[in-house]
Amino acid sequence: MTPNILLICVLGVLTLLLAWLSLLLAGLEAAVTRVTRSSLNNLTLETQTDESLTKFARMKRLEKINRVQSVVTDRNATASSAAFFRIVFNILCGVLVTIIAAQFTDGWWIDLLVGLAGALIVGFLSVMFRPRMTGAAKPLDLMVRHSRMLKIAVVLTPFARITGVGKGFREDKDKDFVDDESIEKIHYEQGKAMVDRMVEATTLDPEIAEMLRNVVTLSETLTREIMVPRTDMICVGEHETLTATLQLFSRSGFSRIPVIGDSVDDLVGMAYLKDAVRATAFNPEAGSREVRTIVRDPLLVPESKPTDDLFHQMQRQRQHIAIVVDEWGGIAGLVTIEDAIEQIVGELEDEHDRSQKQEPEKIGPTTWRVPARTPIADLEEIFEIDIDEDDVDTVYGLLTKLLGRVPIVGESAVTRGLRLTAVDSAGRRKKVSMILVEPASILARESDALRKDAEASSDSDATSQEEK
Repeated sequence: MTPNILLICVLGVLTLLLAWLSLLLAGLEAAVTRVTRSSLNNLTLETQTDESLTKFARMKRLEKINRVQSVVTDRNATASSAAFFRIVFNILCGVLVTIIAAQFTDGWWIDLLVGLAGALIVGFLSVMFRPRMTGAAKPLDLMVRHSRMLKIAVVLTPFARITGVGKGFREDKDKDFVDDESIEKIHYEQGKAMVDRMVEATTLDPEIAEMLRNVVTLSETLTREIMVPRTDMICVGEHETLTATLQLFSRSGFSRIPVIGDSVDDLVGMAYLKDAVRATAFNPEAGSREVRTIVRDPLLVPESKPTDDLFHQMQRQRQHIAIVVDEWGGIAGLVTIEDAIEQIVGELEDEHDRSQKQEPEKIGPTTWRVPARTPIADLEEIFEIDIDEDDVDTVYGLLTKLLGRVPIVGESAVTRGLRLTAVDSAGRRKKVSMILVEPASILARESDALRKDAEASSDSDATSQEEK
């Protein structure tokens, strides 16, 4: 048999063309599931405002975008159309290879095997090449570039629209973004699965693996979950002097404190330690000024804001602290950029945090130094008394209730004959970590003795002056 060279060349070129179309459709099939309506709307806006494009080029590009928007309306049918033609082209490649093989051999079974091998090779390349195509990396660009071919494929396969999935989206126009949300959810789950596979397949450090998981799941955590609640906020009144504010900065250990009016919800602004120091360092008389003279405008964020969005916003606006607002406009708490970072790298502790894990220590005949987290039941057992507090469970909570505000180092209160004094703070949030507990009667006797000594000294001075 004399092979027809012209026929073989034509069939060879046609086979390569069909193979290329099969690979291209594989990329389009992947791209359809990654393009969202919001990205198309953004591309439309960019095209309309791009001054580098001529009017003709702008109209042609907008026409392509409109075609993509029409096929994305039912992305499941579009993906089915692309898959159908991809399979058809694979089969045609096998048929053409069979015809080419028949030009050189006489055995039909050899031609059949060669054609089957050709179809399998094209299908294998289509599957293996698909993840590395632009459809996965740049789906929007690929669909815009080949929008006409994709539109033709959809028109030629009306049977692909008869699917249960996607029908609801066409019937209910009020749910235009439900499809986009489902795609984003799929991408999110794929991202988590990819991280898990990477962690399992490599010898990553467990801490690094945990950080990778935390980065992927950062959008699941809301601001309200990481903020410092308003009950733990240390604030300063707007009429306090700069000297008193500096003392509060020193005692609390914070460098940024909210300034409030009549209540926590009456937020005036934020006071910064460096502003107070700058105002008083070279002008001691400025210490009598009110703190509201140095306040800065606060960054307000809703408590429902995802942590990743919060982190990026604080980065862009160069803010390290923000006030969290609830749905009614009240102050729910405050959050720092370190709180967001902790969601990735874990708890940030310093060398003082070990004191929070200590046990109660007796430092005098009747004086005890106890961790702030010590249960009230342990305190009752140590001093053999009944404190009877049902709404608080720890010594720190008891001191907070007695003071009516968040305690700082040096503050004290008396209850059931015991004086509780905050003596140490620890951690990044400078929370009171150790509390000194001692009978208040001892301090009262010492105070009375000092008062009597002072009175006796003053009486003797007065007597000597009269004698003179």
